[in-house]
Amino acid sequence: MKYKDYYATLGVKRGATVDEIKKAYRKLAQKHHPDVSKEKGAEAKFKEIGEAYQTLKDPEKRAAYDQLGSAYKPGQDFRPPPDWEQRFRGDSPSGGHFSFDDIDFGDLFGAFSPRGGRGARRSSVATPGADHETTASLTVEDAYRGAQFDMDGTTVRIPKGATHGQRLRLRGHGGKGRNGGRDGDLYLNIALLPHPLYRPDGHDLYMDLPLAPWEAALGATIEVPTLAGKVSLKVPPGTAAGGKLRLARRGLPKPGGGEGDLYAIAQIVNPTVLDEREKALFRELAEASSFDPRGHFARPG
Repeated sequence: MKYKDYYATLGVKRGATVDEIKKAYRKLAQKHHPDVSKEKGAEAKFKEIGEAYQTLKDPEKRAAYDQLGSAYKPGQDFRPPPDWEQRFRGDSPSGGHFSFDDIDFGDLFGAFSPRGGRGARRSSVATPGADHETTASLTVEDAYRGAQFDMDGTTVRIPKGATHGQRLRLRGHGGKGRNGGRDGDLYLNIALLPHPLYRPDGHDLYMDLPLAPWEAALGATIEVPTLAGKVSLKVPPGTAAGGKLRLARRGLPKPGGGEGDLYAIAQIVNPTVLDEREKALFRELAEASSFDPRGHFARPG
């Protein structure tokens, strides 16, 4: 049989931590999973990756692999020493309870098992399914109420209050595991679609609030649409263009409870068509008013 370098298979150093090994495995498993990859030999590569991971993630299996394989190079013929089991038992980190039954050497070195002799091989390795990732495009109303989507025949529910750019993890909705391995996860990247009224910012919403000049100058009480229905908003006298008026708890729901706010941004809108009476009133206002909107301009010296 030939020695296999599992560290090289996963692309990690021999001193790699368990987290580094796990991260490398997940990345490679997603790339080479037969349900995802169209490359020739993807299934064989996927099994090789899983075989390496099953060994290196387990401290005792990894110790056995490191001790047995330290003198070998990839592709070199391999045969463990006859007294290896006895020596390794005494050094076992589990206090002498480690045995060869804990290691499937069909996985470790491809074709050898001290219990089964040469040619023994385990037919398969339990491997988790690949994680999948996709974008879920939601309306603002979907984010407010929650939404359901059908993905590959499975109904997936997105909770209310999802925000733009959020990444949701749905356990068990990814690729199918093999040989008893767990199913992978599905990651949803939330993208909120443009809305004719509202601009989301986290759980807060912003909207433009058109005001007539006299409403901004004199103040007014007006109706404003929200996701929960119309509400009354008091516009204070002297509201300037760009002024921010807050409607508390009229934004998107928050996962832990409560809601964001809705901010109405004042926009002064002048009438585009005036009858003679309206023109006369504007002329009268212009003559009577001392207001100078350009008073801050620098005057010639």
